[in-house]
Amino acid sequence: MEPEDQELLKNVVDFISFSYYSSICETVHTELATSTGGNLSRGYKNPYLKASDWGWQIDPMGLRYTLNKLYDRYQLPLFIVENGLGAVDELVTLSSGEKTVLDDYRIEYLKEHLKQLKEAIHDGVEVMGYTSWGCIDLVSASTAEMKKRYGYIYVDRNDDGTGTGNRYKKKSFWWYKDVIESNGASI
Repeated sequence: MEPEDQELLKNVVDFISFSYYSSICETVHTELATSTGGNLSRGYKNPYLKASDWGWQIDPMGLRYTLNKLYDRYQLPLFIVENGLGAVDELVTLSSGEKTVLDDYRIEYLKEHLKQLKEAIHDGVEVMGYTSWGCIDLVSASTAEMKKRYGYIYVDRNDDGTGTGNRYKKKSFWWYKDVIESNGASI
C-alpha cells in the first residue's frame, strides 16, 4: 500500500448491488462433468440442483450463501437488483375466457429465493432492497429471444416479431402482488 492509497480509499461505496440467478460449479475432472448454461459465467452442472430451460442451475440456498459471504467480507448493505427465472411460457385461455400463463415454476423459483433472502436477514445480513427481473416480457439480452420470458406480464410477441403485442397478467403477477402487499408475509 502506498501513502496516496489512503486518500483514494476515503471515498468508498455505501452499498453493494448485484444480480443473482443461479450458481455454478467447477471441477478438475472436466471429463466426468457436464457443462451448464449461462451468460458470461459457465461451469459444470450440480447433480443435486434443478435447471432452467436454458440450463441455469436453480440454487436458492446459493443466494443466502452469496449474501452472507458478501456481507461478511465488506460489512456494507446489499441490494439484489435482479433475480428471476427465464422460461418458455405458454399462454392459455381459462374457462372464464381470460388469457394467462400458469407459471407455477416461476412462483416456486421466486418464493424459494425470497425465503433464503429472509434467512440471510435472520443471519444478520443487512439487505437494503430486492428487485425481481422483470415485470414484463422483453427480448432477452442473453439470447436475443422473446421465448425466454422473465416477466409477470406476458407480451404476445414471438422471436420473429409476429404477434399482437397484447399483454396478459400471468399467475405470478397476482402472486407477486400479494407478496408486495403483505410485505412478504404471504410467502
